[in-house]
Amino acid sequence: VSFASAASGFDPLTPRISNVISLSKQLEYFKEYQKRLEIVIGRKKTEDLIRNALYFVSAGTNDFVVNYFTVPIRRKSYDLPSYMEFLLQQVQQFIQGLWHQGARRIAMVGLPPMGCLPIVISLNSDNAILHRGCVDFYSSVARAYNVMFENMLNAMQFRLANSGARIVYMDAYGPLSDMIQGHKYKFDEVSSGCCGTGLMETAFLCNPNSPVCPDASKYVFWDSIHPTEKAYYILFEVLRPKIDFIIKDH
Repeated sequence: VSFASAASGFDPLTPRISNVISLSKQLEYFKEYQKRLEIVIGRKKTEDLIRNALYFVSAGTNDFVVNYFTVPIRRKSYDLPSYMEFLLQQVQQFIQGLWHQGARRIAMVGLPPMGCLPIVISLNSDNAILHRGCVDFYSSVARAYNVMFENMLNAMQFRLANSGARIVYMDAYGPLSDMIQGHKYKFDEVSSGCCGTGLMETAFLCNPNSPVCPDASKYVFWDSIHPTEKAYYILFEVLRPKIDFIIKDH
């Protein structure tokens, strides 16, 4: 079941910028879903199902790329370290919300190397066509955030372990970085997307009328932000042992 909404984020301002569903609203939908489940399979089975299910949460990139670094609102009130703290408070609230509704097995995905997203390169390069190297400043923000994020998740796990928690950090940065740097995996194109020019298009700019590359599996990125199916598959394979650990019955 997917409650996700593309382009949402932990910061309540992020979904408002892109006019998508906020995380608090997604939690409400989850609550409604449980009520409907109870009607069909009964309370006991619903509680078991909710407790044993895996919750996969992936958000945060848009909080930085679309919100903090693009719209000046948050930058007026927060410098970068305090914005990270603010975001982590929102993350904690969200996990607590999931927890109160019975979730116990929760996988939280960290930030990717944001400076390597084709759109970030295009907007920050001195020559968006010729100079397609990653912009390390944005990736360094992701690295710093991920350390704080992982520490916070470990602390929550430690605190709630006796109540059956399995709150686990999922590293997306490492595998995506390996794909982009080309050390472990060989892709022909790592700095632009398969869709359209591959430099700026995403969301509605990437549509059924857009020209696409002949073979998406040779690309790390499908559009200017999102990885291809091949890249996601590699990411899943790398994260598989952690996923197996979360879902197996001890």
